[in-house]
Parts: sequence; structure tokens; C-alpha cells
Amino acid sequence: MNMKLELLRTYYHEGVNGVLLIDGVKLCNTIELPWKENQSKISCIPEGTYELSKRYSQRFKWHLLLNKVPNRNFILIHAYNDALKESEGCIAPVSVLTGNGKGIRSRVALQLLLSIVYPELEQGKSIFITIKKAANGKETK
Repeated sequence: MNMKLELLRTYYHEGVNGVLLIDGVKLCNTIELPWKENQSKISCIPEGTYELSKRYSQRFKWHLLLNKVPNRNFILIHAYNDALKESEGCIAPVSVLTGNGKGIRSRVALQLLLSIVYPELEQGKSIFITIKKAANGKETK
């Protein structure tokens, strides 16, 4: 059976905080830009289900790519600690939330995520992430 990733978002004007679950168990928190109608480089991406792929770049080293995001390219899961200062629409796993769209120890959380997801991808399994509003995910879009 394929691994199931779920990102439950809570929306704030300054940024989006999330909880990343793997097979229903919390792995870490996440941070993203606020929702601004999916505008390139200033908004988080739309809720939905996206297939993940391994990706490497000089800038971010090993990370994950979300495939087929509507009207967006190169939406990544990579390390950063402040969405408004460091993100162009990507998702950052963080160990601890420190504010809306802010967190700490992102590299630690990313390495934990990759240590779980990469072996599955290397076995040829498809892994999808479903992004949706948390049950209590304030509607401040």
C-alpha cells in the first residue's frame, strides 16, 4: 500500500501554518505564504492532491517537487524558516512553529521527511500529498 501524506492547513493573513501527517500520524509542522488566489511567487498553492518527485538543485540540495500544480511551476518542499522572506510559493517543513508562516529547525524536519519518502520513491512507488484546510483552519483567506 502506498504511503499517504496529508497537509492540514490553517490560514492567516501573514502566512499559512500546517500539520503534515504520514499515514495519519503527525510528522512535523509546515509553513507557507498566505493565500492570494494562487498568484505566482506571492501565494500558497491551491488545495488539492499532488504527486511528489525527488529533486536536486544546487540551491536547495535534495528536496521534493509537487507535480502538476495548476498555473504554477517548481513548487517545492524545501527548508526555510520565514515564508514572507524566503518563499515563492513553496512548502517548508518545520520542527516548531514560531508564528504565522514562521518556524524553526526546517532542515531537521525536511531531513526527517526525506528519510521516510525517498526510500518509497526509490522503490518506484507513487506518493501523493493531499492539501486541505484543517477542521479548525480559520478562514482568513
